[in-house]
Amino acid sequence: MGYAPSPAWSPVEAAIEAFLAADATGRMQRYIDFLRIPSVSALPERAADCRAAAEWLAAELRRVGATRVEVSETGGHPIVVAERIEDPKLPTIVVYGHYDVQPGEPLDLWKTSPFEPTIRDGRILGRGSADDKGQIVIHLNALEALLATRGKLPVNVKYLFEGEEESSSVHLEAWMKANPERCTGDAVIISDTGFFEGNIPAITIGLRGITYLQVDLVGSYLDLHSGAFGGSIVNPANALAKMIAGLHDADGRVTVPGFYDDVIPLGPADRAAFAALPFDEAAYLAAIGPASVAVGEAGYSTVERRGGRPTLDVNGIWGGFMGDGSKTIIPAHAHAKISCRLVPGQDPAKIGTLVEAALRAAAPAGVTIEVKQLGDGHSFITPLGEPYLEAATHALRDTFGSEPLFLREGGSIPIAALFQQELGLPVVLLGFTPPDDNAHAPNESMDLANFEGGIRAVVRAFDAVAAMGATPR
Repeated sequence: MGYAPSPAWSPVEAAIEAFLAADATGRMQRYIDFLRIPSVSALPERAADCRAAAEWLAAELRRVGATRVEVSETGGHPIVVAERIEDPKLPTIVVYGHYDVQPGEPLDLWKTSPFEPTIRDGRILGRGSADDKGQIVIHLNALEALLATRGKLPVNVKYLFEGEEESSSVHLEAWMKANPERCTGDAVIISDTGFFEGNIPAITIGLRGITYLQVDLVGSYLDLHSGAFGGSIVNPANALAKMIAGLHDADGRVTVPGFYDDVIPLGPADRAAFAALPFDEAAYLAAIGPASVAVGEAGYSTVERRGGRPTLDVNGIWGGFMGDGSKTIIPAHAHAKISCRLVPGQDPAKIGTLVEAALRAAAPAGVTIEVKQLGDGHSFITPLGEPYLEAATHALRDTFGSEPLFLREGGSIPIAALFQQELGLPVVLLGFTPPDDNAHAPNESMDLANFEGGIRAVVRAFDAVAAMGATPR
């Protein structure tokens, strides 16, 4: 399923279609140029590339007709802000995205170089093609098409594109508090999500929160001979493995005391909504690997576990000798990174503290333990019936030809909760990536039918909001 030109376009919309047809080559070249910039926010050596991506984005916003374009300093990677205010009486939409990307590694698993994008089989491959540069480019093209064909927008728009989303958005909240006029309006559109399995159009109405931490165990000043010391002192790697194994019980529940205390249970309506999704579990598992099986908290389906229940997962574990061959040592230290995905009712800071306490309580005598809190974010829900959600629903349906599904997904976008809780704005997650986009993985890609449809859907969403008028808050 994907976008195809619609016979339902009005004459005004047909002008946009004609403009986009004429601009197809230039549009794709600009997309490729943006993807070539290795704006990996987590790597200090890529700081100059992150700034280059911000400058590229600012120049493109100016070119297509945005005003008050600024590359704003944050103390880290800059935030790019711009706007187009047509009339203060019109609704104002804040559009959020992020220009930073994940590292390309492991490079040997890519079909092509991650920062040399390639078009093949109806897709563009490259780091950031889906998450989230491709979705930013969708908005730039919608803006350009509207201004080129109508001379103005049907709504006011403010753009906020950050460069640290993949690094916990560490400077974003402080920047927003210092610059409220650049990020306030009537509603927020975040395009950092995608469609459902089978590439069925969908709108994500719920996301889990997150807390992330690192645990470090140290047993000795340096690695020790396993023949001389094995069995007579605590091995930090053994100890850490046992500590981590104890964080779940046999039914897949997290054993951290207090972990579930504030969870809002899934009600009958929630569970019915999950059950109604056209989810093919066998296909979902087959796409992961031949030995994959569905596991997790007992009493819940796979879609419920990934969208409506909290989790605790080890994201990395290391220590001791990891090279080829053998080296008989007792490692001096061992480490793990752990993340928890959280649901409504759970406070990320509280959960981080509870997990830290559980790890400290489980650490045996004979090692020292340090736990670092590396970042967190709240969960997020957009209620059904929200007028701006309805506008986005109509836009997706009219563009892609089917009624979109409403999803609660397992990922986290902390900015969504920040807009909702701190600024009191309704947030609509209007994203267009295919479910097999390989975001954060080798061979990340965007389906070009989704990309093209996304441009038209943003145009229609703006028109639908304009027809709705400003909603009093």
